Amino acid sequence: MGVAIRVAREDDREAVVGLLDRAFQDDPVSGWVFPGEEYRRTTHHRLMAAFTDIVLADGRIDITEDGAACALWLSVPAEAHEEDEAGFAQLREAVDPANERVELIGRLTAGIHPSGRAHEYLWMIGVDPAHQGRGLGTALVEHVLERCDRDGLPAYLEASNARSRALYERLGFTVQGAALALPDGPLMWPMWREPHGA
Repeated sequence: MGVAIRVAREDDREAVVGLLDRAFQDDPVSGWVFPGEEYRRTTHHRLMAAFTDIVLADGRIDITEDGAACALWLSVPAEAHEEDEAGFAQLREAVDPANERVELIGRLTAGIHPSGRAHEYLWMIGVDPAHQGRGLGTALVEHVLERCDRDGLPAYLEASNARSRALYERLGFTVQGAALALPDGPLMWPMWREPHGA
């Protein structure tokens, strides 16, 4: 496909935050966490900034050379430690203290995250709306899946809409168990991919 991809650096932070903010403005889960267009437009970026900071510190952000798309990955060890319960409350306090859904989304997704096997976790992937439909998301995911296949590592994610779920299915992910139904909100599908050709 010829998509140039590199690892994001600290000086890419603002570009990544802006990209994720634009990419997820119309996402069903973002709409549930931040209901109302004006509220989401003025607040959503703070959650994307918190996610970016976490992954810059503890994971890997792949970004296309043109800055049109990025993927946030975390390497999860087999003996992953229990989630820091205080961390979800701290995230809410930092992002939007009055919004309990900021904390709840972290608790709910942590509750369905598989344990017991080391894997790569695709926390989120964003493509600028002006560049969607050009295969950038596929290229970013395949970039890491090639390494997963080479190293014999599975991969995991939660799909936040039917379109992304279909993309991940084409890349070899399968839905694991029941979908997560957000309270009075959309579904999220936990998806797992065993390494291919191992």
